[in-house]
Amino acid sequence: MQDLAWKRMIDDTGAAPGPTGGPAPLRRAFAPLVQARRADGCYVVGQLGLSLDGRIATDSGESRYINGKDALHHLHRLRALVDAVVVGAGTVAADDPQLTVRHCAGKDPARVLIDPNGRIGREAKIWADGGAARYVFGGAANLPDGVTRLPVPGGALPTRWILDALADLGMRRVLVEGGADTLGRFMAEGAVDGLHLLYGRVIIGSGKPGVALPPLASLDDAPRPRTDTHVFPDGDFLVACRFGADQDGGSA
Repeated sequence: MQDLAWKRMIDDTGAAPGPTGGPAPLRRAFAPLVQARRADGCYVVGQLGLSLDGRIATDSGESRYINGKDALHHLHRLRALVDAVVVGAGTVAADDPQLTVRHCAGKDPARVLIDPNGRIGREAKIWADGGAARYVFGGAANLPDGVTRLPVPGGALPTRWILDALADLGMRRVLVEGGADTLGRFMAEGAVDGLHLLYGRVIIGSGKPGVALPPLASLDDAPRPRTDTHVFPDGDFLVACRFGADQDGGSA
């Protein structure tokens, strides 16, 4: 355990912040996932690490170290609270993530790759056999033993199809970790309950934007979620958003 503040917030789930201890905005940010775990309910949360000007990578695709260690630890706490973490093939090709919880207490979630065109080969770290279940929607032809293939429909792959397939396997708390296009699809289809935006102290100026969503006809159509903001000790900060029945309506 590298984070004593997290240790003080652990409850009887083994990986969840309890109702006391820790800054109030941070407790509220984690609360929906904690409640879903305790009630064996469903919850989908998205996550992005961004620059101050809302970029997730440079034009060349470089994205490492936009965020510092505090934001990284926060991401690992999110992973520890969910049953499965979902990523798209573009994220794996660019970042080759491990998708573990090595920076906090808890159990590694199942790793789920959306790869209907079979872009990701067997060498990717997502397939490393560390004890967590591994699934792929589609997938390349020659993947390691132990990877479970999930069927994909013809044409587009709806996010509801993905979430229903995971729920049928007992995975009802889901973290959509990236990238921007994958998360944008989940958001555009109304499949995200919460969103954790982790801002690093850097201005990139150009590059890939954080979330890819369809254009709005009017600003009145823009979602206005309820938000909690927490500043980490190293200066990075979290904006945690809640959608659906728990979001604000109308404009100021």
